[in-house]
Amino acid sequence: MTKKIWMLGTTVLALAGCGETAEESAPPTNSPTAAAPASGTPGAPMAAPATAAQSAAYVAKAGAGDLWEIESSKALLAKSDNSEVRKFAQMMIDQHGQSTAKIKAAAAAAKVDVAAPQLDPAQQTMLDEIKQADAGAIDAIYLRHQRAAHDAALALHRAYSEDGDTESLKTAAREIVTVVQMHRSHLDKLGSQT
Repeated sequence: MTKKIWMLGTTVLALAGCGETAEESAPPTNSPTAAAPASGTPGAPMAAPATAAQSAAYVAKAGAGDLWEIESSKALLAKSDNSEVRKFAQMMIDQHGQSTAKIKAAAAAAKVDVAAPQLDPAQQTMLDEIKQADAGAIDAIYLRHQRAAHDAALALHRAYSEDGDTESLKTAAREIVTVVQMHRSHLDKLGSQT
């Protein structure tokens, strides 16, 4: 399989950023998204999924990413007083709920089973950090993790949109790439304000 499929296999956060090149949008090698492959063995490369399993793997990772976005944003809303960060968090809840529905519909059209999403260990760690943060630190922690999650999501959706094995899911992935790019633009603006 291509290098992009390998990247799909190693990208553990799938949240559905800014029209950068693929090199600029790849998650940093020291980020939690790059350090913990979906196999759960930190640093161990994961074999590219077989073609028959590619759609199911993409759906699972996209679902986990959306779940993380929604849960982390709810945790932020419970503690933050920053109106701009709160608006962004509400947008994450709304739009990642929409991307979940889009992926489910595309998967149903392709007769791909959709299991209930589960956070991977790196996502759970980031969510726990946000939940444990006090009100004074939560905005910075939330925004840092949002950047990492959106970098990973952009890589996931771009890779599948180009090399995926199911046309309905490739179409959904292409549409989600645009949304993720918009989210990353918002994060850039928020970063300059906080």
